[in-house]
Amino acid sequence: MIFVGNDWSEGHHDVCVVTSDGQVVARDVFDEGIDGVAEFHALMADLVEDPDEVAVGIETDRGLWVDMLVACGYHVYALNPKSVARFREGRTLSGAKSDRGDAKMLADLVRLDRYNHREVAGDSNQVGALKVMTRTHQTLIWERQRATNRLRAGLVEYFPAAVKTFDDLKSRDAVAILTVALTPAEGKALTMAGITSALKDGGRQRYIQLTADKIRNGLQVPHLEAPEPVTAGYRAAMAPLVGMIGLLNTQIDELANEIKTVFRKHPDAAIYLSLPGVGDVLGARLLAEFGDDPERYVDGKSRRNYAATSPVTKASGTQRSVHARWIRNDRLHDAVIQIVPTAARTSAGFNALYRQRRAQGDTHTKAARRVGNRFVGILHGCLETRTLYDEQTAWGHRFEQQNRKAA
Repeated sequence: MIFVGNDWSEGHHDVCVVTSDGQVVARDVFDEGIDGVAEFHALMADLVEDPDEVAVGIETDRGLWVDMLVACGYHVYALNPKSVARFREGRTLSGAKSDRGDAKMLADLVRLDRYNHREVAGDSNQVGALKVMTRTHQTLIWERQRATNRLRAGLVEYFPAAVKTFDDLKSRDAVAILTVALTPAEGKALTMAGITSALKDGGRQRYIQLTADKIRNGLQVPHLEAPEPVTAGYRAAMAPLVGMIGLLNTQIDELANEIKTVFRKHPDAAIYLSLPGVGDVLGARLLAEFGDDPERYVDGKSRRNYAATSPVTKASGTQRSVHARWIRNDRLHDAVIQIVPTAARTSAGFNALYRQRRAQGDTHTKAARRVGNRFVGILHGCLETRTLYDEQTAWGHRFEQQNRKAA
């Protein structure tokens, strides 16, 4: 085999090719694009007869260049930048770094240590599309929360009644009212008709009168006010944030509908949706991050490790400790943890496990991670056997044990 180190950037790729004994046989720089791809293939064709004889190390698992490498049949290893940094530290004590040197280092890493790294999974194009959509959807949610935090910080300074009136400043009701009343004077001047009209424009269809009464009473409460010029300055600063949150609300909902449409067409969707706590968006996130390559996970433990719900054991001599995994795919781990509360409410098995862990002294976070670990294991079993979730199958053995203890 030959081993290729690919140090990538937006415009070009530094490549170094070494043999199994570490001898450098080729170095080159290829432009991103069709011409660079053709030149890369020509170099590989001069060195080997079969793409299966090529192992490539690169610090990313996505992009057109990586897709090309996978499609051509090369063994592509997406190396974690932290693993690469540790490998570099062991080879270069001076701290020297260059694109050319990194390409050689990546080639040596995949030559010597590829067995401890994961090949880029052969996921379907449908999952590739879902990954782009779900990650963008979650990023938009994070951006909305940042804008909401900034809005709240500003309102506290000059319009505290608005903060107390709206429990959720990113809600459609809050955005609709703050769009037309972003100062204390504007809030107090709102009539019931004006509030009702704004709520309808914001999309509210039920309990309009009750909600309008609550909002009007909240905005009429006397509170300390900033000088008028300062209030005018805050209004000018907060108006773009309100508009941004309103736009993000619309884009998040529209993208969620697109995600649902794509997700429902996937053959694994029914299995994901059969599990407690899983809806279309969270199910799509799980599918996108886990992937659908049937050969990717050796067993349930491998899937749990990737989800970072299983613990890490550290042992040395007589000392032994168990810790949570902090090096992880945060998007996947967060999706699993978000499912836990709903799963515990709708499933007797998950609820019993959560309560058991809490009774044994676990914090909510630790108990949720335990439940999430069990959730991922059950999901793996359902995917392996191609069967829908069944409460009795998943928890029957635990129910029997509890009954025997009670007897």
